[in-house]
Amino acid sequence: MNINFNKNSDGLIPAIIQDNTTKNVLMLGYMNQEALDKTLKTNKITFFSRSKNRLWTKGEESGHFLNLVAINNDCDNDTLLIKVNPVGPTCHTGAATCWQETNNNSYGFISKLEETIKERKENANSEKSYVASLFAKGINKIAQKVGEEAVEVVIEAKDNNDVLFISESADLLFHYLILLQAKGFRLNDIVNVLESRHK
Repeated sequence: MNINFNKNSDGLIPAIIQDNTTKNVLMLGYMNQEALDKTLKTNKITFFSRSKNRLWTKGEESGHFLNLVAINNDCDNDTLLIKVNPVGPTCHTGAATCWQETNNNSYGFISKLEETIKERKENANSEKSYVASLFAKGINKIAQKVGEEAVEVVIEAKDNNDVLFISESADLLFHYLILLQAKGFRLNDIVNVLESRHK
């Protein structure tokens, strides 16, 4: 890598730390050439601590190391994006990130939809919500709906109407997310199983 450590007079460049699995930003630190060299040698993220005025390996006291996965530099060669597998929380406060956020997988709109389903499940007595009404009817009805939607996807897959196929696929995914929560699971539980099978 062609990294410009000389852009600042102190020889330090920002190092953005990102969880390799969740893609969440965990913290920001600073590195000089020596810190980068030690990181590459040990595969544990080492910064230059401006407050301690020395090299500092994250986790050297707490045991909450950041294990190196990959390092990329930006287009100006003066900022690093470092992907890691964290061991324990990253922030010294005990939080998962230095922004006091959780470090969970996010699937964009799907995660938002899961939260909506969770809210409807918790208010299953509401007559205004289709999702709440399904939860109120119980697991058999929810499972039946998944089966019905799966059959409709198969039927549309054999036809040539892509609009209907995509629409029925969306219905199937939606009802499957409901079934997962009815059984006490989330999409991330399925992702974990798929990841464990990946070789």
